[in-house]
Amino acid sequence: MNGIKTMALMVTLTLMLVLVGAAIGGKTGMTFALIMAFGMNFISYWFSDKIVLKMYGAKPVTESEAPELYSMVRSLSHRAQLPMPRVCIMDEDQPNAFATGRNPEHGTVAVTTGIMRLLSREELEGVIAHELAHIKNRDILVSTIAATIAGAISYIAQMAQWAAIFGGGRSDDDEGSSNPIAAIVMMIVGPIAAMLVQMAISRAREYGADAGGAKICGNPRYLANALKKLEMASQRIPLDANPATSHMFIVNPLTGGGILKLFSTHPPIEERVARLEAMRMGA
Repeated sequence: MNGIKTMALMVTLTLMLVLVGAAIGGKTGMTFALIMAFGMNFISYWFSDKIVLKMYGAKPVTESEAPELYSMVRSLSHRAQLPMPRVCIMDEDQPNAFATGRNPEHGTVAVTTGIMRLLSREELEGVIAHELAHIKNRDILVSTIAATIAGAISYIAQMAQWAAIFGGGRSDDDEGSSNPIAAIVMMIVGPIAAMLVQMAISRAREYGADAGGAKICGNPRYLANALKKLEMASQRIPLDANPATSHMFIVNPLTGGGILKLFSTHPPIEERVARLEAMRMGA
């Protein structure tokens, strides 16, 4: 069901991109939007993993450098029937982790030094299993494309705002010209709607990875206990994370409460833990 929902949301995002381009620039705007999205997705598909790993200073480690972590990833990968991913460590105090890679053959699992200090072996297994579930479900590719399209919508809307300020735009005589009122509405509503759809995709993928990770490690309690610890620690220990990549982490690396939680790419930790505990009770 999550797969069907995600596909529907991806189609919605793509249609929104076309509509925003058409409303702001007519046929030319629609064509420009599609070309830009294609170019951004091409770059994201081939280079997003390298970009995000460099962004957070994630360094590849060998088995001799991190034998316990390496052994854990290899064992869980075998259980998940996945190729052994690359293992990276980030020198960050905030306990967190993420996975990247366009497919299982190019997967990478990255963890912070903080998470290795905080969690027990069983809890770390739950986290690693969660990230492997993301790789197995190809969530990274889906999330990257979603973020790229959402970013393209925001970028086009921003360009249109600057064009309006400086008197740019098309005359009524231009073929396929845009509707001014529709353009204004799209400039305001488009980026917000795109953000909401991206959030929905990220949240659906997190629930799926939690369930998949629990099955891979063999005990939902491992991940449930880890999430409780990570939630508390991430609020106390800052991480200089880019909002565009915050959805990749197992818990939101950005601090903020109140209304900001409504716009988080991550589901509430309480709900994630409740679902995992329900799996344990039903086992």
